[in-house]
Order: sequence, then structure tokens, then C-alpha cells
Amino acid sequence: MPYYPTRKLTILALDPSVRVDGKLFRTQVEIPNEVLDRGPRGYRVHVIDYDSTRDALYPSGRIRVSMNCDDRIPKDPWENTSDADLLKSLDFHAWMTYAVIMKTLARFEFALGRRASWSFGGHQIQVSPHAFSDANAFYSDQAQGLFFGYFPSFDGRRTIFTCLSHEIIAHETTHALLDGLRERYMDPSSPQQAGFHEAFADIVALLSVFSAQSVVARLVDAGMPNIDTMGIDRMNLTPEKLRASALFGLASEMGSELSGIHGQALRRSVALPPNSDYLASPLYQEAHMCGEVLVAAVLNAFLDIWIQRLVAVGSESSVDRDRASEEGAELADRMLTIFIRAIDYCPPTDLQFCDFASGVLTADWELNPKDDKYHIREALRKWFAEFGIKPSSKGAHGHEPGSWEPPPANIPFSYDRTHFESMKSDPDEVFRFLWVNRKAFLLNDQALTRVLSVRPCVRTGRDGFTLRETVVEYHQQLKVFARELAGLNVQKPEDMPDTTEVTLYGGNAVVFDEYGHVKYSIGNSVLSSSDKHQTRQSARLKYLWDHGDFSPGASKLRAFANMHRLRSTGWYRSANIARDEEV
Repeated sequence: MPYYPTRKLTILALDPSVRVDGKLFRTQVEIPNEVLDRGPRGYRVHVIDYDSTRDALYPSGRIRVSMNCDDRIPKDPWENTSDADLLKSLDFHAWMTYAVIMKTLARFEFALGRRASWSFGGHQIQVSPHAFSDANAFYSDQAQGLFFGYFPSFDGRRTIFTCLSHEIIAHETTHALLDGLRERYMDPSSPQQAGFHEAFADIVALLSVFSAQSVVARLVDAGMPNIDTMGIDRMNLTPEKLRASALFGLASEMGSELSGIHGQALRRSVALPPNSDYLASPLYQEAHMCGEVLVAAVLNAFLDIWIQRLVAVGSESSVDRDRASEEGAELADRMLTIFIRAIDYCPPTDLQFCDFASGVLTADWELNPKDDKYHIREALRKWFAEFGIKPSSKGAHGHEPGSWEPPPANIPFSYDRTHFESMKSDPDEVFRFLWVNRKAFLLNDQALTRVLSVRPCVRTGRDGFTLRETVVEYHQQLKVFARELAGLNVQKPEDMPDTTEVTLYGGNAVVFDEYGHVKYSIGNSVLSSSDKHQTRQSARLKYLWDHGDFSPGASKLRAFANMHRLRSTGWYRSANIARDEEV
């Protein structure tokens, strides 16, 4: 008898600081039911619990093979375990880390309509739940893994494990998956490209939590009146009170310990007041601070739509908790799908928030053109504008405003020298198509051109409509000396020596329809007559020069560890204070 394709596993809904009636707040997640080795070690995730601080390898993740009554689904080994045993069990730490990573991976693959790959070429990512003693957690493409730290609590009485935070695990997993989708997004480019990695990871982590109805039902009015009744007081369903609820805090246990303030979340971007000038402010040139702007826009749109959906639900004084949580979870799941799919409609290099905005609007319009239930795109446009994020495209006639425009009808793509069946899997065949049509794609003949990925996908809309596309990502790089920039209409940074070697980047995401025709070509040329492209190249070089990326020995290591460590320093807390004063 074949095994059932999925199984359920108990994890902490958020982290150990969030409790219900004095007990750990748990939930069950549904993950692929695969044959596992001890670790646990499966076909995509290998948990190897090595502690570099203590130079110790912990023998965790023991396999429990007991089955349910139909003998096809493994029993949940942690369902009836006491709170104390859960917290101290290294086995549980390992299984929870594995479960959230697999849940996040499965969610990406559902949204994308295909398998998701890691960036480093291997099929299995290495995971260390207790990697080091530090208030940090990070993804490393060079080490091909996810690493979670632990540190003493503020009062020194217990140990905080980052591997027990649902949001932190999902956040770091998203970094790894995004790197697999767009490997150039971790190149030095601009505050917005660096900030996007952080923002996208936060958005996925929070919406993943919101999409669990049991979690929303418990936390929607946590700390407010009537928590023990079936209804939620309408007085509590205001934007101000919901922003302050436990739902909208990211990594509350870690934030509490770093700040010394109980209940203080590590990030609460939703509380950022609307302001269209944030992205031009010097304070928001740091990656985390810049990323908060995008997260704030997305979460306020979510909150706006959710509250509108609850207006007609319930009585004049209260709303049924199950109905409220059902609406919130369904909306979060829908938005999570949109944002993951949007990556396919984003340029592969030098990403700006305005590009992501157009990608989001395009991704949803392609599958759900009516948007008649939630009006998500309308809310997103509103809140993007509130935070100074203007979509890169105006949108073609008959298409969604702000979505990407199809190639102009007068661009003569040649399809008779290539074979589309081969193009759906063969990068060399795709390159031939690009080269044959190099003028239409504005390819620079002197630049190195490389096809980074070819990804056929099948997606299903809310109405059951199936969309078949092939997403191709190509990249160009052109090396010149600084003295040559003026002749290319690119401004040389002040004080940069003429002999400095400079690399200009470009590239597009090309989306083919099911018949092999170019549907979208989204990206940035290395060089073109467009003022926008030349301004982009000049701004990028200035940013890199000002931040020392051309200095001898400057490291371009993809150092998420260093970026995340800023959260635990006085700098990050002082920056938040400065932000409040600025606003």
C-alpha cells in the first residue's frame, strides 16, 4: 500500500514566548511525507546539528516510525509531548527546523508551479539548528546551508534558540529560495536590492503565519478583551489595535531579549507611518531599514483588505472569531501566492521596489484578472503609493494599471530558427533565440551574455484557470575602465581613478507563453539610449564607490550573517529611535 503524500507535525506556532493559557502555542503543519534518515535528513533538507562554538555534533532528529491506524501516515511524534520536554529536546529542535523549511519550500513550489532549486547547484541544503552561540541566524550560499544560533536570555536564566522561532526559520529559508530564483539579487547594487532580500523574507515569514487559521484565531485579539469568548469585539478590529497585536510582530522572543523589553518584537514594520519620502532619506539607505518600507506597504494593504472584508460580518458589536480568522488566513494565503509568483516577473539584476510592484500586479492579473473578491491589486497600488513605491510600468491598454507591458507589436521577434520544445529545457537553445533576436532584446554585442535559468511552470488560478509559461532569466556583464564611462553616457563617481575596472550589469526575465511567443521581456539593458538605464548605471556605481566596494581587498561575500547581526546591536535600536524622531 503506497504511503500518503503528506504528514502532519507539531511545531511552535510562533516562538516559546507566545503562550495560550500559560502553555506553549502549538500548531500542526502539513509537510511532504518522505522516507527520512536520522537528522532528520530527506531529499531536500539535511539537518546536521553541529555546534561550532562547542565543537560538538549532537545526535538529534531520531526517527519515530509509529503509524496511524491506516498504516500509511506516520504519527505526529510531538503531539502529546509536554511543554518542558519540547523545549529541552534537541530532537524537537531539529524536527521543527526541518518542518518549517519543508513547509516553506512546498509553499514556494505550489505558488511557482514547479520545483524550486537552491542557488548552489546541490539538491540538499545543510541545516544546523544549534550552529553557534550568538544572537543570530543566517543563510550562506557558500556553505550551502542555514545556520541558527542560540544565546542567553536577558536575565541569564535560560537559553534562547533561534531554531524555535517559526518566523526566523521561514525568513532564512526564504533567503535561500530567493537566491535560487534570482542569484544576482545578492550582488552589491543599491539599498533597495539589499533591502528587498530582507523585506521579501519578512513578508513570506509573516504571511506564512497568517495563512494558518488556528494561529490567526488565537492571536487576532491576544491581550485584548473577550479573548475567552467566541466573538471579537469590533472595537478591537481597528487598524491601530491590530497593528499592535501579536500577529504583526516578527520574532517576538528574540526581539524581547535583545531589547530587554517583554513583548518587544524584533521587527514591527506595520507600525511605520505612511510617508512617500522614506526611500530618499539617508536613514533608509541601510538594508533592513529600507526593507521595512516595502514590508509596511504590504502589511498595511493586507490589514486594509482584511478589515474591509469583516465590515459585513457578524453583529454590530462583535465578529465571530472563526469567520474573522478564516477571512484573514485565506487572504494571507492568496497574497503569499501572489508575492512568490511575482519574482518570475521581476528583472534579474538591479531590482528596485517599483519593479517588484509591477511584478506583483502582473503576477496576479495574469491568473485572476477580475480580482472581484478582495480587490488586492487596488489596495496594493494605494499602499505602495503611500510609501513612495511607484510601479515601474504604467500598464498596457486593457491590462492592469501598473503591470508590465507586453513587447511593442512592432518588435519583429524571429521564431523560425529555434525550437520551442527545446527552449523549455535547454539554455543553449534559449541563447540561440536571444542571439538571433539580439537587436529586439537590446543585447550589447561586447558584453558577456549568459542564460541563468530556464523554468517551465504550470499555475492554477482561483477560478481553476491554468496558465502555462516558460520563464527564462539571462544576464549580461560588460567590463570597462572608468575613463570609458563618459563615452557610454554613464557618470563616473567623483574621485574614482580612470584606471579603475568597472563592471556594468544588465539582464532580463523573458516570459514565453504556451505557444513559445515572447509575452514579457522585463529587465535592464547594460547600455541603451534610455535615460532611465544610464541613470541606473550611474547611481549603482556611485553607491558601490561610496560604500567601498572598489577598495583593494573589498569582500563581495554574500554575508547575511553580518547583515543580521546589526539587529542585535545598539545601532539598530538607535536607528529605530532616529526613525521615530524623523517621522
